[in-house]
Amino acid sequence: QVQLVESGGGLVQAGGSLRLSCAASGSIFKFNAMGWYRQAPGKQRELVASITSSGFTNYADSVKGRFTISRDNAKNTVYLQMNSLKPEDTAVYYCNTPFRATDYWGQGTQVTVSS
Repeated sequence: QVQLVESGGGLVQAGGSLRLSCAASGSIFKFNAMGWYRQAPGKQRELVASITSSGFTNYADSVKGRFTISRDNAKNTVYLQMNSLKPEDTAVYYCNTPFRATDYWGQGTQVTVSS
């Protein structure tokens, strides 16, 4: 069983920054790829950024140069540093990891960017 708990969302003005955290339970964390997704109202959930167990990262074009994903295996935690936030970044952000053919999701954290 894998449990993911996100934190760090909130309300910020355009141009501001937030850092999201996702704490994972279980000893499999350091072996697993981790991802951040987001879902805006009326839109499909989309991949924002991912990081492999060895630290390789991938980003959606819309966030490249503004967002940074990182992980701390000693703390079983993955982070998403979000800078230069835009109103279109407003969404619920979810942490994700696949394990044994199952996708595990956190409960989500709301990010709202005001113009």
